[in-house]
Amino acid sequence: MSVAQPGSADPVAPAPAGPRAPFATRPAHSRGRRLAEAESPTRTVFQRDRDRILHAAAFRRLQHKTQVFVYHIGDHYRTRLTHSLEVAQITRSICRTLGLDEDLGEAQALAHDLGHPPFGHAGEDALDRAMQPYGGFDHNAQTLRILTRLEHRYAGFDGLNLTWEMLEGVVKHNGPLLGPLVTGKSARRAVPQPILDYVAEHDLELSTHAGPEAQVAAISDDIAYNNHDIDDGLRAGLFAIDDLHAVPLVGGVFEGVARAYPGIEPSRLIHESVRRLISIMVEDVIVETRRRIVAAEAVRGPLRGPEDVRALDRPLVAFSDAMRAHDAALKAFLRTHMYSHWKVNRMTSKARRVVTALFNLLLDEPGCLPQEWRARAGAPGDARTARLVADFIAGMTDRFALAEHARLFDLSE
Repeated sequence: MSVAQPGSADPVAPAPAGPRAPFATRPAHSRGRRLAEAESPTRTVFQRDRDRILHAAAFRRLQHKTQVFVYHIGDHYRTRLTHSLEVAQITRSICRTLGLDEDLGEAQALAHDLGHPPFGHAGEDALDRAMQPYGGFDHNAQTLRILTRLEHRYAGFDGLNLTWEMLEGVVKHNGPLLGPLVTGKSARRAVPQPILDYVAEHDLELSTHAGPEAQVAAISDDIAYNNHDIDDGLRAGLFAIDDLHAVPLVGGVFEGVARAYPGIEPSRLIHESVRRLISIMVEDVIVETRRRIVAAEAVRGPLRGPEDVRALDRPLVAFSDAMRAHDAALKAFLRTHMYSHWKVNRMTSKARRVVTALFNLLLDEPGCLPQEWRARAGAPGDARTARLVADFIAGMTDRFALAEHARLFDLSE
C-alpha cells in the first residue's frame, strides 16, 4: 500500500528489497577493506560489516550509555543502543524505498554512535575540553578509532577491518570535512586530528559528500532523536503536551490525534503522535530526495553510481525547505524545554565533573589505569597518555564511570 505525502497528490510507493537505484552502493563494487580478506560465501561485504558491528564490544556498551538521562534515572528512557536500533529501522525503510543498499545503511546507523563517551553530550564536552592541549576529542573521530584500532577481536588485525564505504560514511555522514563544500556542522571546527592521521594512510576523500546510504543514516538519526526526545521529555515531566501545541507541525499532529480519539489516555496520545511525526518526516525525505535526483540529473545527466552522488554540490538525501524549518523549530523547543531544563542541567553538571576528574587523575597518575591500559601509557601528562586516557574514558558506560569515580575518589570504597 502506498503512503501519501501530506499536502501532495503523489503517493510514496515502497520499493522492493535490494539495491535498484543506479546510484546505489553495490556490494560487488565495494572498494574493499584496508587489509584484504577472503570474503564470506553467504554474506555481502556490507552484511559482514553490519555483523561485525553487532558483535563489537563497543556496540554492547551502548546499552548503558545515555542520550539525555543518566542510566539510573529510569529504565524506559532511550539509551545509545535503543536509539541506534531505532535509527537503523528508519534507515532501512528509507533505503528500501529509494532502492539503496539496506545493509550498508543499517551498518552505518548501528555504528554512528559508537564513539560517544558516557553521559551523552555532557561527557563529550567535558572530554573535549580536557583534551584541548592534545588535539581535542570528537565522537566521530572516536568511532573511527574504535572501528580501525581499538576493538581487539580478531587475530589478524586491530579494529574491525570494515569496507572503505563504511569508514567513509562514518567520517563524512554530516558532510565533507575539507574543501569548498564544507557547511553546517562540519564548518564549525577543524578536522579532528585522529581523522587526519588515519586518512594520511587510507584516503577517505574528505572533500566530497558521503555515499547515499550514509546520507540516509544521518538524516534518520535526526528523525529518531528529535521524535524520541519528545517521548522521553514528556515521560520525564520536563514539559507537557500543551507546551507542544505552539511547535509547528508537532502541535498540529498532537491536536489531530486528540480530535480523532477523544478522551484518549496520554500515553497512547504521545505514542500515536510520535509515530505519525516519524512517518511524516520519512515521507518528506523520500519526496525531497526524489526531487533532488530529478534536479541533479537535469543539470549533469543520469546519476550512474555512488561516485556521482559524492560529487554533487549538496546532499542528495535531505528534508524539504518546509521540513527543515519544522525541524529547526522542534530542536529549538527541545533545547529550551529539555536539554536546558534545570533537572537535566544538574545531571550534566555531575557528569562533566566526573569525566573531568577521571581524566585529570589518570593523566597525572597513569599507574592507576588497569594493567592492560597502563602497559600502553606514556609518561604522566604527555600526549600519548592523554589519548590513551581519552580512549579509556570514552569506552566507559555511565555506570562504570560512576563506579570508577567512586573507587578512585571515595576513601571508603
